Amino acid sequence: MFPLKPITKGGVAAALQKAERYRLINDPSSAESICLDVLAVEPESQQALVTLILAITDQSAAGPVAAYQRAMEWVPKLTDAYKRTYYEGIICERRAKAHLAVATPNAGEVAYEWFRRAMERYEQAEKSRPPGNDEAILRWNTCARILERGKGHLRPTVEQEYEPSFE
Repeated sequence: MFPLKPITKGGVAAALQKAERYRLINDPSSAESICLDVLAVEPESQQALVTLILAITDQSAAGPVAAYQRAMEWVPKLTDAYKRTYYEGIICERRAKAHLAVATPNAGEVAYEWFRRAMERYEQAEKSRPPGNDEAILRWNTCARILERGKGHLRPTVEQEYEPSFE
């Protein structure tokens, strides 16, 4: 294999800027790689953790379940309870959007459930938000509007009783 080369502590700030740029130009795998390099030298870097979580969820369309699981692995490392809850909401919201994009059977029902999970996280985060920080409210409102616009296909799962056929 190829042993990874470590970056210097002095290069962390520039690396984090590059990671943000890679996210902006829609190259989340490069952003993810940079964040992993930063975390190798500064394991507690909150900025690197947030950018990593976002970069992973930027890749949700390729596999919503895998991206969700990978992103959720990093959430416990966030030191702020508000941020942990808020970013759990982001992860759930992005998973919902990825399910919609894939458009598999029952995608609307699956997406609805994930939007509702996101909204629950945002409501929790709202309770512990820093003064003047309305990002959880903004995200909750976004999910609510998406659900409202998608009434026809975004709906809760309807459980149907199974009746076996004895023919």
